[in-house]
Amino acid sequence: MIIERRAAERGQADHGWLRSAHTFSFAGYYDPQWMGFGPLRVINEDRVAGGGGFAPHSHANMEIVSVVLSGELAHRDSQGNAGVIRAGDVQWMSAGHGVEHSEMNGGATDPVHFLQIWVQPNQVNATPQYGQEHFAFASRLHQWVTLAAPEGRDGGLPWRQDAVLFGRGLRKSDATTRQLDPTRRYWLQILGGELEVELGGTVRQLNAGDAIGLVDEDGELALRQLAEDEVQLLWFDLPR
Repeated sequence: MIIERRAAERGQADHGWLRSAHTFSFAGYYDPQWMGFGPLRVINEDRVAGGGGFAPHSHANMEIVSVVLSGELAHRDSQGNAGVIRAGDVQWMSAGHGVEHSEMNGGATDPVHFLQIWVQPNQVNATPQYGQEHFAFASRLHQWVTLAAPEGRDGGLPWRQDAVLFGRGLRKSDATTRQLDPTRRYWLQILGGELEVELGGTVRQLNAGDAIGLVDEDGELALRQLAEDEVQLLWFDLPR
C-alpha cells in the first residue's frame, strides 16, 4: 500500500510569529485519518519569525528531532543543554520521564525554517537525553547519511526506537534506489526540489513538502531528481 500526503493537503496554522504545516494531527488540527504513521507521530514544517519562538514547555516519553533547513534555532532545556542549531544541523531530544525546553529563533530578523519530528519511543520514563550533530547538505549528495538510529548506529543520533532516519540529496538527473522489506514500513519526506518515484511500474511526482508512506511493499523503489533544483529528502525506516 502506498499512501500519498501532498503538501497542500496538510493542516495549516498561522500564529503570526509561527507558520506551520502539519502532516499529522497536531494541536488545533485534527483529522482522524492522519493520526501518525506507526511510531512516527509528528512532522511539522515550521517557519518562525525573527525574535519569535516556543516559550518553555514540557514533554515526556517522546523522541523529538529538529532538522534545520535555513536560519538559526536556539535551544535551552531543564537538563542544562543549550545551543544554536543551524542549517544542516539535526537536533535530538529524548524527553524521557520529562523535560522542559524552549526553541527560539536565534536571529532577530530572519526566519528559521525547520522540520519538527516526533517519534514515539520504545521505552518509557527513561532519563532524558540530548544530542546535536551537523550533517552538511553537501555531504548527503550521492549517498544515504544516517541521521538517527538505535544506539547511534552508523554515526546517527541515538534515538530510542527501532527506526532509522536517513538524509539524501540529489542533483540534476541523479537517481538512487531503496530496497523495501514488507516487514517494515517507510516514510519518504521531500524537503525541497522535485522528485520522481517509481515502484512496480507506477510513477509519481513529488514536490517540496510532499510525502509518501509505504506499508506491506517489497521490491525496489526508484527515485530520480527532476528539474533544476537540488532535491533534499528524508527517509524513515520504521517498525511494522
